[in-house]
Amino acid sequence: MTSATLSTPKAKARLGDRVFSASTVVAGSLILATLAAVAIFLVVQSLPAIFAKAGTLPNDAANFWTYVWPLVFGTIWAALLALIVATPLSIGIALFISHYAPRRVAQSLGYIIDLLAAVPSVVFGLWGIATLSGFVQPFYTWLGANLGWFPLFAPPISGTGRTILTAALVLAVMVIPIMTAICREVFLQTPRLHEEAALALGATRWEMVRMAVLPFARSGIISAIMLGLGRALGETLAIAMVLSPAIVVKFAVLQAQSPNTIAANIALQFPEATGVSVNALIASGLVLFVVTLLINMLARYIVNRRKAFSGAN
Repeated sequence: MTSATLSTPKAKARLGDRVFSASTVVAGSLILATLAAVAIFLVVQSLPAIFAKAGTLPNDAANFWTYVWPLVFGTIWAALLALIVATPLSIGIALFISHYAPRRVAQSLGYIIDLLAAVPSVVFGLWGIATLSGFVQPFYTWLGANLGWFPLFAPPISGTGRTILTAALVLAVMVIPIMTAICREVFLQTPRLHEEAALALGATRWEMVRMAVLPFARSGIISAIMLGLGRALGETLAIAMVLSPAIVVKFAVLQAQSPNTIAANIALQFPEATGVSVNALIASGLVLFVVTLLINMLARYIVNRRKAFSGAN
């Protein structure tokens, strides 16, 4: 008998399979086409601002990079401050839900954390203006009086509390649900045999978490931080509402004049912009697009490194 006779005939593809396969290809292609179209639009519209002459750009900037640098600094600085606050809180909440809280409490707290992600950013902005800024202003005054020698807390202290630190606190509250959800799922994937082995050797629950859970979840924690950073970099309304922006580059976090962010600057300036000013705003959006894309690609790379979890569960 020949090999052709022994070969197994292929099953005939069903109509539903063909339709589903074609639909997924079309959907994936649309995403790539949309991303390419956005990138092309940003590049084309940015060229007049990138090659603009001195004096034609907003704020009398000498060139585009002089104009955009304070905005890039403010965007990254606000996002980093938010991550400094949000990272330990997210890890702590995720550990409490996954390893410490009773099941009913863990489920309820998990639902509440997930619901925070659905709150519109304008609500967080209103909360930051109406409640948070006034609540933290006395604390800012105390910091300036006692730790004003430290550059981060250098006076003059804002009398309204609307500083980049307040904006960072609002951003931290906004990214905590994303980071907590990722960390929680990664902590729950820790091999049960590793945890039981640590406890059997006499480790306390915290020692078990430190020796078995956190090392296993290291890459997941890093990816959660990266995704939170990407979310913080692109936030617009909350920052625009809370911050008292200025075109400055400084690390002081308690002063009224704070560095502005790219997204907030676009939201505030675009309605009244004309001519090259519009191109400058679009070009700053291109810079933000590139930065956010690089961070998301890095996060995806880190996630894929630990895509296959241990089967010891």
